[in-house]
Amino acid sequence: QVQLVESGGGLVQPGGSLRLSCAASGFTFSRYVMSWYRQTPGKERELVAVVGGVTNYADSVKGRFTISRDNAKNTVYLQMNTLKPEDTAVYYCNALVLSRHYWGQGTQVTVSS
Repeated sequence: QVQLVESGGGLVQPGGSLRLSCAASGFTFSRYVMSWYRQTPGKERELVAVVGGVTNYADSVKGRFTISRDNAKNTVYLQMNTLKPEDTAVYYCNALVLSRHYWGQGTQVTVSS
């Protein structure tokens, strides 16, 4: 079965950096689009970045976040630089496999001084 396990979240000061990782299993990783989403209490989950044939980013993170993937390790990353308090959220890894969305358990990112 498809499994996604995120890691790398934590507490960081404004202007700092974090790298999130998502280890995937249960499907042919290299064939499918992978994404990162985030969610804050009372708000809908929003798309942050996606990597497939191309990469794409939410306007709010362009120039600060970089999504990448290592198909040999079945892992997708989200490098987050110049973090802002408004980036505070639970970050979720997503795989779109045969038209079905799969989610990880989420990892908390808190940006605060």
